[in-house]
Amino acid sequence: MSTGRVGVRDIGIAVCVTAALLAAGLAEDRAHISLDLLGLALLAASGLALAARRQAPVAVLAVSGLCGVGYQAVGFDVPAVAFLFAVYAAVRAGHRAVTIIAAVLMLLALPLTALARPLDLPVGEALTRARGALEVAWLVAAAAAGEALRQAERRADEAERTREQVARRRADEERLHIARELHDSLTHQISIIKVQAEVAVHLAHRRGEAVPEALLAIREAGREASRELRATLEALREDGGNTQCGLDHLSELVERARMAGLDATLTIEGQRHEVPAAVDRTAYRIVQESLTNVARHAAAATASVRVDYRPGALAIRVDDDGTARLGTTPTPGVGLLGMRERVTALGGRLRAEPRDEGGFSVHAELPVGPTP
Repeated sequence: MSTGRVGVRDIGIAVCVTAALLAAGLAEDRAHISLDLLGLALLAASGLALAARRQAPVAVLAVSGLCGVGYQAVGFDVPAVAFLFAVYAAVRAGHRAVTIIAAVLMLLALPLTALARPLDLPVGEALTRARGALEVAWLVAAAAAGEALRQAERRADEAERTREQVARRRADEERLHIARELHDSLTHQISIIKVQAEVAVHLAHRRGEAVPEALLAIREAGREASRELRATLEALREDGGNTQCGLDHLSELVERARMAGLDATLTIEGQRHEVPAAVDRTAYRIVQESLTNVARHAAAATASVRVDYRPGALAIRVDDDGTARLGTTPTPGVGLLGMRERVTALGGRLRAEPRDEGGFSVHAELPVGPTP
């Protein structure tokens, strides 16, 4: 049962019940003004207490029961409607034992109260009035309604949990299927590239020949691809395990770009602070894909990577001096689309366009929340 604030609906029900009780009380022909005021106060208290029935169902049950006995004792023959609402709320909250005890005490207290009233009523009439104030059938109906709704809510919660479990199981199965497909389709090919590059470098060293920079870059790229594929497969199998790629590894990316013949630089600006894991990985992937595009398509000699730690955001910018010119529209390949999807998923912004001074620029801004 909720323990939050009292809602508008709860207040509305309490006010309506209070109004009905007061109307029934005022409709009676009364003679004692002081007792009238006490009885009306007890009627109002029993009804208004219902506003807190979700937050404190047992307390409301006690208050409404005592008030019901109280206004019966001062001569108000008004049905204990508020107590019925309290029974319903208490059973719905799961307090069945307490509710049964309270109901039994109420059924015993009302006849005794009627007999003790100074009206010289016959026993039969007193019991009839007590029964009119609280019928056993009403109690059973209120308790049954509360129990029925509680069971329905429990079944709904169980159904929701079952749906979540099924969804997680299907996601796990799909993730493992993707891992198997990646392993079968890529691992073998990458291993061949890496082994062939290693052999070529080894043979060149044995012959005393200079090893071409391109061959060294191929070897290093093969090693890196193998490491990343292995980390990705582990992450897929372990449901999101940490992969070894993030802002701490940008210097390695830039160094590999240098080995491939690109004059690449890395600049870190701003006060460094922790960023969410998703932002950390996305920043790495943006730089990685940008440098890959520079090497493949830009025909550039230099490239600069800037990472700017800003309050509540992380900005990444990768510029090159390649052949792109203003007025030309780059063809959006898989790499650019992937970057844009990653950034959009995090609520960030991405610009990828030619620069005024020539070359291409990729600028991403990722929200990271308030800084510590």
